[in-house]
Amino acid sequence: MSFDIHYEDGLARVGSLHTASGTVTTPFFMPVASKGSVKALEGKDIEALGFESIISNSFILSLSPGIDIVQDQGGIHSFMHFSKTIFTDSGGFQVLSKDFLLKKEDCGVFFKDGHGKKHFFTPEVSMDYQLALGSDVAMTFDDVAHYGLSGKEYVDAIKRTHRWAERCLEHHKKRREELGSKQLLFGIAQGGTSKEYRRFSTHKIGSLDFDGYALGGLVIGESRDELFENVYESVLHLPREKPRYLMGLGSPPDIVRAVGYGVDCFDSIYPTSNARHGSLFTPTGRIMIKKRVFKNDSGPIFEGCECHTCKHYSRSYLHHLLRTHELLGYRLATIHNLHFMSQLMKDLREAIRKGEYTSFANSFLEQYFSGKEKKEFSSNIAMRYKEEEERKAATILLDWKQE
Repeated sequence: MSFDIHYEDGLARVGSLHTASGTVTTPFFMPVASKGSVKALEGKDIEALGFESIISNSFILSLSPGIDIVQDQGGIHSFMHFSKTIFTDSGGFQVLSKDFLLKKEDCGVFFKDGHGKKHFFTPEVSMDYQLALGSDVAMTFDDVAHYGLSGKEYVDAIKRTHRWAERCLEHHKKRREELGSKQLLFGIAQGGTSKEYRRFSTHKIGSLDFDGYALGGLVIGESRDELFENVYESVLHLPREKPRYLMGLGSPPDIVRAVGYGVDCFDSIYPTSNARHGSLFTPTGRIMIKKRVFKNDSGPIFEGCECHTCKHYSRSYLHHLLRTHELLGYRLATIHNLHFMSQLMKDLREAIRKGEYTSFANSFLEQYFSGKEKKEFSSNIAMRYKEEEERKAATILLDWKQE
């Protein structure tokens, strides 16, 4: 087994994901290194901050520098000097992008690069690229539907996602055996924000023998109520013994809530992108460090923070660097926000081990929103889960047999 569960508190759990590059303790957050770099930081910085895993993007890397170049230099770990677990995304998310997408077909997708050159991506191509990169965990090639589409458009995307998932699984298994690779493969469920569609897709993907399962097509414009209703609906239909990955979620309060729904893994550009724009995380919410109020502030970003930035630099200095677009400012701000995320995941794991998840979540959310938007989170989520667990294979809107 590549995944073990050690502690459970309601639906929240602490486990171990075992990969070829080591063990990752869940729940965990992955900084995003789409182009082979977490912006402004080196691999050793990420490891020093306590992260056991990051995620890169095989499609982006295929455009530049090219899969062959990364492979010739020993694979993605050697190329970017990061020794711990690396996930690679498949390129499915780029289906959402007008900058990349040319045309979708049932057999694959035509993409374009920055020079207008066409690239044809199929499930098999995606698997070959991710195996060649040598990442520890590959993701299936999926069709991510935009938020707010018609029912037919969602259904078409779901059907492609399911067919492609089966092709990915078959091709990956064959090639992994040929190469002697230990790479894991995660399936991705779609369904937008329709609970019926989400239920169907998760049930279908969950029935396939992947090493883990991801919730795709969320955090792309839906409301928070829609997000968590569909996270909850998805968890009902995912195997308990496999890790659950909510793609694209990076807001601290949202992660705290999602862990309570039984999600084990997250990734997002949210912490690093916010950092570069001067939006810094604190226990009482984000502060906009470029505001004039911080111009003469000699204190750290927040008292008690143990990150390198807060130990050595003032709010005033960060204000100055980011207002003048000094590169050091991006680095120091990124270190702080990622330290905050790393510490938050450690605190969540410790709370679950002690059976104190609910009290930790309530306390964190109340402080983070400072009374402005209190997000009460109670153990009735677990009760609701038990009441509805019997309907795991209940009414499914779409009939797969009609195909």
